[in-house]
Amino acid sequence: MSTLAPPLARRRSIAEVLDEARSRLHRLTPAEAVAARAEGAVVVDIRPAAQRALEGGPDGVLLVERNVLEWRFDPQSDAALPIAAYDLQVVVLCQEGYTSSLAAAALQDLGLHRATDVVGGWAAWREQLGR
Repeated sequence: MSTLAPPLARRRSIAEVLDEARSRLHRLTPAEAVAARAEGAVVVDIRPAAQRALEGGPDGVLLVERNVLEWRFDPQSDAALPIAAYDLQVVVLCQEGYTSSLAAAALQDLGLHRATDVVGGWAAWREQLGR
């Protein structure tokens, strides 16, 4: 047995991690995300540029790739966007709504208590609303 492996009691599957993340979120439908944006929320597409180029994406969203998301929205970060604030509603969008749940929970861990994501991601958005 590797000495680097965590004790069995601390091991969790990705399904458990995802369930825990989602238990803290008030997830939005695509239509609710559009309404939230109209009321001042920032919708952030975290998909890689190659995926956005292949799949397309909604108009009027902020593009911040997943690998820098926390640094861009942590108000204490030297790399924070000017809009970064603890009370900002950030609605995270990925392709299918899995990565976005983990990302929104990470933003909540930083103190952005209104962070959430879109159920079904861009795939659901495109199916339900088009662009």
